[in-house]
Amino acid sequence: MAGRLKQCLVERGLQPIWISIRDEIAAAIAEGLIRPGMPMPSERLLANELGVSRMTLRRALGALSEDGLVARQQGARTAVARRLEKSVSRLVGFSEDMRARGRTPGAVLIASTVARPTKAEMAALGLEGDASVVRIERVRLADLEPVAIERAVLPAAILPDPSMVGESLYAALDALGMRPVRGSERFRAVVALPRDVRHLCCAPGAPLLSIERRCFAAAGVPVEFTETRYLGEAYDFTVDLIR
Repeated sequence: MAGRLKQCLVERGLQPIWISIRDEIAAAIAEGLIRPGMPMPSERLLANELGVSRMTLRRALGALSEDGLVARQQGARTAVARRLEKSVSRLVGFSEDMRARGRTPGAVLIASTVARPTKAEMAALGLEGDASVVRIERVRLADLEPVAIERAVLPAAILPDPSMVGESLYAALDALGMRPVRGSERFRAVVALPRDVRHLCCAPGAPLLSIERRCFAAAGVPVEFTETRYLGEAYDFTVDLIR
């Protein structure tokens, strides 16, 4: 890779050096010359090979990190970011989705409560009167890396105890005979709030994708109202279109 980068610096013309480095590394990633998860040479080594300052190299790597192409971790080398491709055409839970992609799913519990529902939760779940809901908030992991925060709300009449949910929410619902069979989702762009920053290890104001999901079991029984906030740099979303 260093030889290719050197050549691009020779041919850069009037373009700033850091932009040339950024563009060439991005092209190498797109072409598969640098694979996801592959560590890059150390800053010192790469800067020496290219004959540029470490400050210039850091600016290029910083731009790539902002674009979600590389992951920079304190005390570790920069590596090409692992991205997850999620289809929004099938109704699957997070754990099932990760296993289908060869990743190991995981969850870290933030909080779980049984409480009175908000008006929005009552409307989404078709609740009335003195109904209660179970709220479960978790960080979702892929190969031990945090990629999303999931806030699930379920009718307590269906799931009376939050501890019944292990790694997979849908596995718990399936065991209760209430597996979701259809659903709807709403997408919107949001920015990382302080709580997101703390649990996802992202920058304040980082772009996130919020997906609000309502799911129903057989006979149209509402069983799930969930908001999941995904790291924008970790996910690509795909939709199958038919005309």
